[in-house]
Amino acid sequence: MPFAYTVCLIGIDGVLVEVEADLQAGLPSFSIVGLPDAAVKESKERVKAAIKSVINAFPMKHITVNLAPADLKKDGTTYDLPIAVSIILAEHIKRELPSKESIFLGELALDGRIRAVTGVLPAVASAKALGFNNFILPLGNKEEALAVGNIHALFASHLHDIFKWLQKPVPLPFFPINEHHASALDAWKGGDDFSQIVGQDFAKRAMLITAAGGHNIIMDGPPGSGKTMLSRRLFSILPDLNELEAIETTKIYSVIGKIPKRQGLIKRRPFRSPHHTISDIGLIGGGSSPKPGEVSLAHNGVLFLDEFPEFRRSVLEAMRQPMEDGFVNLVRAQYSVRYPARFVLVASMNPCPCGYFGHLTKPCICTPFQIARYRAKVSGPLLDRIDLHVSVPAVSLKELSQIRPAETSSSLKVLVKKARLIQTKRFFNGGLHTNAQMGHSHIKMYCMLSDESKRILEMAFERYHLSLRSLNKILKVARTIADLEECKRLYPKHILEALQFRYEPKEEMK
Repeated sequence: MPFAYTVCLIGIDGVLVEVEADLQAGLPSFSIVGLPDAAVKESKERVKAAIKSVINAFPMKHITVNLAPADLKKDGTTYDLPIAVSIILAEHIKRELPSKESIFLGELALDGRIRAVTGVLPAVASAKALGFNNFILPLGNKEEALAVGNIHALFASHLHDIFKWLQKPVPLPFFPINEHHASALDAWKGGDDFSQIVGQDFAKRAMLITAAGGHNIIMDGPPGSGKTMLSRRLFSILPDLNELEAIETTKIYSVIGKIPKRQGLIKRRPFRSPHHTISDIGLIGGGSSPKPGEVSLAHNGVLFLDEFPEFRRSVLEAMRQPMEDGFVNLVRAQYSVRYPARFVLVASMNPCPCGYFGHLTKPCICTPFQIARYRAKVSGPLLDRIDLHVSVPAVSLKELSQIRPAETSSSLKVLVKKARLIQTKRFFNGGLHTNAQMGHSHIKMYCMLSDESKRILEMAFERYHLSLRSLNKILKVARTIADLEECKRLYPKHILEALQFRYEPKEEMK
């Protein structure tokens, strides 16, 4: 029985789907089986009209199209082309394509034009991993598909082009890896720069450590103190995406069709800044057909949550699992979807509802109860998962009037690259990328302490009632500080500086 292969995406992983068509004499009918959703069922009308535009007639037979495996839900419009191909093979070509030869992806217009679809990059990458190397794809997805590289492909704009190839399936053109796509490096050029920020040396230092070790950070300070400026300039000192990171990030954006036009790979680290009214599904992902949320769209980049306490409690608590594990599991009755979500969280908040608690010149009008209730919106377990807690005080007029040279983003980025290179060598066979991802066993291995450092930590543990997680966070940050200085061992100065970043806003209330 003639059939065509396509790919069904579950998250960013592809599953091979065999599309087979059976045409029998009888009353004309057209049915699709194999758990199709509404969009797949509607493909019947698109396929009918498209085949008529090419062959001038649609088979007046009892047609059954099966999408196997039949227990896997199929959604989207990418099945239009393989369904049309399987019918054409059964009715007009009268033969099967060689096994494991070609993958078909594409949406059909009523006049036979082939429209671009979402998810082409992860589909091609998954099929290639399964041994397929021939692809018949929409012309509109060319740049995206070529990001995978080393494939044989036909990029068609009309079903007629594919019909001609089916009649005589000549070898497809070979497309090697394009160096422009493979490098995936589009370094930050100009724009927002750390040299534009006056004062706030402590916060700048925290941002440097955040970028160097991939640590999460929360900033607490009054309005206008520079929290948002600092957050938006973090992007300028982050290391460039390498090839594997670029492909992984692009897969996520491909699934939801957000790859910029005429661009193969996402070349810049994502910077996502959702509004505080976002829903649980919007942040974490989900839906009847699960799609990635903001935490996954920020994968390999930055997730900036301004006005942190204003986010709904359920939304913030849902972040705890991806912050810990680096991925999101969206479980449904028949299957589960996993999206990567390894991001740097940058959160900012005011010290109180009016914003001026502890301000040097402006009085706070909030009651102690209001302040306590405001801060309680962010739970202790969530704060415990954030590595650096930084106070960002208001900048005085005297500081603003001082003109002194400040470090540029370019100079800070050099330090970040050196620290990241040390971590890359350290975790070469460990599957980790940054110090922030270290587990307990890695901390024991790479964070050896002197007796003096141990005494400092013991005192801090007792005085500040630190949890074991907080203790590990301090050691991870200390490891990054040592890497910035290219030190192999952790000295007391590294531990003491790391302890400064366990800032707890609630302690000022005592």
